Amino acid sequence: MEFLQSGAGVRTVRLDPRTKIVLLFAVSTVLLLGGNGPAMFAVRTTMLLFPFALLAVSVRVRVAVLMLAAYLGTYALAVFAAPALSGVANAFVVASATVVSRFVPTLALAYFVFATTTVSEFMAAMARMRMPDWITIPLSVLFRFFPTLGEEARAIGAAMRMRGISPLRNGVTYVECALVPLMSCAVSIGEDLSAAALARGLGGPAKRTNVCAIGFGALDIAVIAVSAAATALLAASLTFPGAIA
Repeated sequence: MEFLQSGAGVRTVRLDPRTKIVLLFAVSTVLLLGGNGPAMFAVRTTMLLFPFALLAVSVRVRVAVLMLAAYLGTYALAVFAAPALSGVANAFVVASATVVSRFVPTLALAYFVFATTTVSEFMAAMARMRMPDWITIPLSVLFRFFPTLGEEARAIGAAMRMRGISPLRNGVTYVECALVPLMSCAVSIGEDLSAAALARGLGGPAKRTNVCAIGFGALDIAVIAVSAAATALLAASLTFPGAIA
């Protein structure tokens, strides 16, 4: 297992890591804070479709379809099921559907960022931004932590299927068999990644060199412009509610 060497896999869309960070901030901010009026509805729709479109064009159609289905399902639950309920049930459904529907696009975009960015590219981008090591190093470790933890989770799931343990037949047993080894793996992965980071000299006094090439292209400029415009419209909508129709 190659720690701190994240392979980005298939990439049909190449964006600079700094562009992805700007887009992630814009999407999460616009979808969480919202805004009123037809103009903000169009802005929210545009930012909502960004993550699923990026996943689809980067040959991750299955993930895009699943996350889009989760978003549409929770949105439909809030629109159609909530009016038929009342009291605590209505409040629970509305709150759950609202939280899930607002966070799913952000999670989809975060998945795209993790899946299409190598650790070297991320470190190079952070160096260009003059970010301190106490921010850069923990975030770079996360780029290997979640993919490695996902591999362990898939291996645990395969082992339970081989032994005939399923969530439907063995509810509590399934949770126990999944969570206990996964928590143990998480601790072990964190220790291994920390040791790998120290072995690679991260946090040392010498300036780190990078062999990967990063930089802004026409697509990066377009994505940053759309993100900045959406954030500016949201700020104007919240500051001057009547200014944005």
